[in-house]
Amino acid sequence: MPRFFIDSEPTDFITVTGSDARHIGYSLRMKNGDSIIFCRMGTDYFCTITEMTESSVTCRIDRSEPSKCEPNISLTLYQAFPKQDKFEQIIQKTVELGIVRIVPFISNRCVSRPNKADFAKKLERFQRISEEAAKQSGRGIIPEIAPILSLEEAIEDMNGCSLKLICYENGGEKLSSLNLEKHKSIGIMIGSEGGFERSEVEKAVSSGAVPIWLGERILRCETCPVAMTAVIMNLTDNM
Repeated sequence: MPRFFIDSEPTDFITVTGSDARHIGYSLRMKNGDSIIFCRMGTDYFCTITEMTESSVTCRIDRSEPSKCEPNISLTLYQAFPKQDKFEQIIQKTVELGIVRIVPFISNRCVSRPNKADFAKKLERFQRISEEAAKQSGRGIIPEIAPILSLEEAIEDMNGCSLKLICYENGGEKLSSLNLEKHKSIGIMIGSEGGFERSEVEKAVSSGAVPIWLGERILRCETCPVAMTAVIMNLTDNM
């Protein structure tokens, strides 16, 4: 069933305009009486189309319920910024798997190093990729793509998570050894193409992060966040 996101809490009817209305009417060729789902902040609204014009679609809310697609943990990815095409791939795949927020940051070994102003110009595109992945995968929210931070700012931001993890190829704990189920919010920090310098890992550890080791095989920076998200979702019974 087609799925769209809305910004404000609805009452009995939902009316959409703009690109979503055009997509419903022209691309999907929907008509009065068809069923459609709208989502807002983890709630799914099951609706029936009642009126369509060239610029708007009005739908009656038949029922609502919490989205069954949202995990019971809040998983935030702190990703050292890779090349843009890799970052777009990371957004798409981790959103599909259940990530709720992605925070890019600049580490010492980042090849691509946009400043905050340059990154801000691309943020709308990154957020749109997140929205499309959320629609495709049936999510109940649109995961946030945050403005780019420094490493130190990212470590400070991660203090808001009850469990803080950092992937490090030179050793650490195994995910299966951690009691992930008792945590409601988890932050995972992952390096760029060149990984982390030891001093950067030490900064994160001094702030309470647990180093995580994924074994002898070295994963690409675009593979690691997908693997980590999938494993965490599996270990917490969200897959």
